[in-house]
Amino acid sequence: MSAPASGPAPVTDPGGPKRAPRGAGPRPIGWAEQARIIFMKDVAIELRTGEVVATSAFFGFVCVIMSSLSFYETPKTAAQVAAGAIWLSTAFAAVLSLSRTWQRERQDRAFDALIVSPLSHSAIFMGKALGMFAFLIAVELVVVPAAVVLFNIDVGRFWLGLLAIVLAATPGIAAAGALFGVMTVHTRARDLVLAIVLFPLLSPTLLAAVIATRDLFDGQPLALLGGFFKVMLIFDVAFIAGGLTLFGPLADGG
Repeated sequence: MSAPASGPAPVTDPGGPKRAPRGAGPRPIGWAEQARIIFMKDVAIELRTGEVVATSAFFGFVCVIMSSLSFYETPKTAAQVAAGAIWLSTAFAAVLSLSRTWQRERQDRAFDALIVSPLSHSAIFMGKALGMFAFLIAVELVVVPAAVVLFNIDVGRFWLGLLAIVLAATPGIAAAGALFGVMTVHTRARDLVLAIVLFPLLSPTLLAAVIATRDLFDGQPLALLGGFFKVMLIFDVAFIAGGLTLFGPLADGG
C-alpha cells in the first residue's frame, strides 16, 4: 500500500512575530521620563479629585478678602498691603497644598511603594516638585487677580513685573515643599513639623518676593529690582540642588 502524498511545505510568514534575542531586557526609562511619570501621576489625581487646588485656592482667596477688608485704607497704602496679602496667602496656601499632597502618599503606604520602585529618588523629587509648582501656579492664578481687583492695582502697568516675580519665587517654594514634605510621611505631628521646618527656610524667598512686589506697585522700575531676583533665584537653585541630593536620604531615613 503506497504512502499518502504529502502536502506542500508550510510557508513561514516573514512579517510574523520574531523571537527576541536571548538576554534582551526591557528598555530602561530615562531620568526625565521618570520625573514626567511622577508629575503626570500627581496631575491626573488632582484633575480627578480637585482637592488640593480647590481647597488651597479658596483658602488663599479668603485670605486676600480678609486682608483687603482689614488693612486697606487709602490708595497710597494699597500697594504695600497688596504685596503682603499676595505672598502671605500664597505661603499659607502652599503649606495647605503640601499637606494634602503628601497625605495622598501616606494612604495605604503608597510612598513606601514609590520609594522601592525602580525609579530614581532624584526623579521622584523632581516630579513631585513640578507637580507642586503646577499646583502653586494654579493657586496664584486665583490669589493674584483677586488682590489686583480688591486693592485696585493697575495691572496694565505691573503685569510683566508681577509675572516675573511669581516665576522667580514659586520654584523655590515648590522645591522646598517637595524636599521637606517627605519628612512628614512617617511623622505623627506632620502638619506642625512641615510648618516649623518650611516657613524659616522660605523666609528669604518670601521676603524678597514681598519687597519686590511692594516696590513694583510703588512705581519702581523692574531694572532696580534685580537684587531681589538674585535672592529668589539663588534659593531656587539651592532648594532644587538640595532636593536632588537629599531627597533619597530623607525618604530612606523616615
